[in-house]
Amino acid sequence: MKDDLKSGAKGDVREPHELIDADLALLGRPLIDVRAPIEFAAGALPGAINLPLMDDDERREVGIRYKRAGQASAVELGNDLVSGDHRESRLIAWEQAIAAAPDSVIYCFRGGMRSKISQQWLAERGYSLPRIRGGWKAMRNRLIEALEAHSQAPLLLVAGLTGCAKTALINSLDAGVDLEGHARHKGSAFGQHPMVGPSQIDFEHGLTLDLMRLPRARVVEDESQRIGRLAIPATFWQSMKAAPCIRVEMPLEWRLEQIRKDYIEDLSTIYHRDYGPHLGEVLFRKQLSGALKRLGKRLGGERLARLLAAQQHAFSASRHNNAQAHDAWLAPLLQEYYDPMYRHQLERHQLEGQSRPTLHVGDWDSCLAVARDWEREHAG
Repeated sequence: MKDDLKSGAKGDVREPHELIDADLALLGRPLIDVRAPIEFAAGALPGAINLPLMDDDERREVGIRYKRAGQASAVELGNDLVSGDHRESRLIAWEQAIAAAPDSVIYCFRGGMRSKISQQWLAERGYSLPRIRGGWKAMRNRLIEALEAHSQAPLLLVAGLTGCAKTALINSLDAGVDLEGHARHKGSAFGQHPMVGPSQIDFEHGLTLDLMRLPRARVVEDESQRIGRLAIPATFWQSMKAAPCIRVEMPLEWRLEQIRKDYIEDLSTIYHRDYGPHLGEVLFRKQLSGALKRLGKRLGGERLARLLAAQQHAFSASRHNNAQAHDAWLAPLLQEYYDPMYRHQLERHQLEGQSRPTLHVGDWDSCLAVARDWEREHAG
């Protein structure tokens, strides 16, 4: 093993097995996650890149050996599996990452065997990379602690019927936190984003970083606890349940214009951009018709058939740049389904004594003004 170990600059000497404590300040440094891809996909540290020591199949085989024969035998198998060209390709990937970011930090699940082996291999090539004591698990605990601490700050909710541009209002505020943006989902049956959404853990980590950047006050949309397949963390959800709200009320025509933009024009643009005009249009239509069919049990067969027919007619009309044709199914969907459901929830919460304190009810501009006054008052 070489005595002088590189950290990106010649002559920079470090201990080859340097350990550093888990600290959220490390999120400002380049992070190399050497866990298997399946672990990384389930949840990583914000900004980390995945350059695994073992792939998913190798990790599975080593795990089986560990359970049957113990650690020494598992390590021996790991060395056999990740040797020769496999070992060299992983070292090259790490070296390229270090060349691009010399102050990188390495970690595995608990900061133990895999990151230690990776660190040792790099040391033998002349590189000294610190690894995180306790690894991903310890950093995850720090992020959970930060989420719980920052969930106690003053909170304001923005409520209102579907199509009231609540997300746009929130994003107009310094204190705005876009929960649907973090989830990459608009919260309704039609809200699935073309991009794959984050894992539950990555959703929580993104939300935590957003809360940490704000000095004190936060404004979020009045959501149910689940946004698509993701759940708002319990501590933050409890704060939301007790928070005051403002409620946006806008006429149907105004709301339809917002919905056309969000769910028709913008969504179509994304699909066409990512998949090309033909496949993009097929997938765009499939998403909208599939979302409508998922509401079939609640809408009833006759109404579903009527709305699907109007939707198919709108798809044909949209070839002639007539997005307003979608109003023929969007308007009744709002008036006959979403609006009554929202009002029923309000009435139920009032009867059960669970309604939130309402600071203001008004149009979009007046609600924005009230929200700005509130965030100034609570920004201390």
